[in-house]
Amino acid sequence: MEKIIHYFPQLNDTQIRMFVQLGEFYPEWNAKINVISRKDIEQLYEHHILHSLAIAKILSFKPGTTIVDIGTGGGFPGIPLAIMFPEVSFYLVDSIGKKIRVATEIANSIGLKNVTFSNSRMESEKGMFDFAVSRAAMPLSDLVRVCKKNIKRTQNNALPNGLICLKGGELNDEIQAYKKIASMYELSEFFEETYFETKKAIYLPL
Repeated sequence: MEKIIHYFPQLNDTQIRMFVQLGEFYPEWNAKINVISRKDIEQLYEHHILHSLAIAKILSFKPGTTIVDIGTGGGFPGIPLAIMFPEVSFYLVDSIGKKIRVATEIANSIGLKNVTFSNSRMESEKGMFDFAVSRAAMPLSDLVRVCKKNIKRTQNNALPNGLICLKGGELNDEIQAYKKIASMYELSEFFEETYFETKKAIYLPL
């Protein structure tokens, strides 16, 4: 939790309380329904919460922004981002019901009011959003294919509406088709921990 406060010193008491509670509720739920690997749950704050918050280093979403989290799993990056941006609406989508259940229970337990959940596939979603976010859910071309229809035309933020996704490893092949418009960020520029040395974020206006 200290790392979250270190990188985001502007957090208020409510946000700090919610981030602390994530450290209580995720291990409890993960023991019942496995949404994070057993060995990784001990690194919850660094590998999952801080990783999710890298998106907040790329763009500070304006109040009223609407965001869909594709393949949210147990609620990443959507739940940490929803705590960070309480005046932004988040819609978390995953096709696996038990994962959506865990994310829903945790959001309810900490009193998070700006998230809604859908046990569905993004292909079937009809809602319109300013941004889509995702964490290692699928290849970039697939993400674009499933969410392009859901991105609003009207712009309200410092970056044009589009997709921001978190990925690791070698991405040159994946980004090749979009290299004229995509921006790639090294997460090691934001966070000093070794874990982030191979982690990247891609922003793609749609």
